[in-house]
Amino acid sequence: MRNVTLCLLVRDDQISLGRKKKGFGEGNYNGYGGKPKDDESLEDAAIRELYEETAVVARTEHLKKRATLTFTFQYNPEWNQVVHVYELRSWRGEPAESDEMKPEWFSINAVPYERMWSADRHWMPLVLEGKYVTASFVYGKENEVLEMKVECS
Repeated sequence: MRNVTLCLLVRDDQISLGRKKKGFGEGNYNGYGGKPKDDESLEDAAIRELYEETAVVARTEHLKKRATLTFTFQYNPEWNQVVHVYELRSWRGEPAESDEMKPEWFSINAVPYERMWSADRHWMPLVLEGKYVTASFVYGKENEVLEMKVECS
């Protein structure tokens, strides 16, 4: 199972999410991130991917790990992944559109869960409340959540 990163840009009562323009999850809103390269750390990958997708400059010491999420796709096992979610409240620049993502700001009270992966509505509100989440989700043929286990501290 591959490890990937997800970075949530949060300021005041807003969150920046990007609409995925191509590839895995195309059309969905999501945080920013991706796979580490070779021997790159998860934190370094989160910062690099954030920059590649938004042109935002950040530092690893400002990342706060907020969740570890395991996703299993019964009909697409090559998609199976462990997602390491980081919150970021300090950075330079404003999120800009890239070839991969189109950033938008949303009120934390109006996150567009209906246009995101279906599991996001189960873990993201907990993270936005300041909790640490450990969760696992099993997706079915139509990318619907068949099973889930969500714990927080």
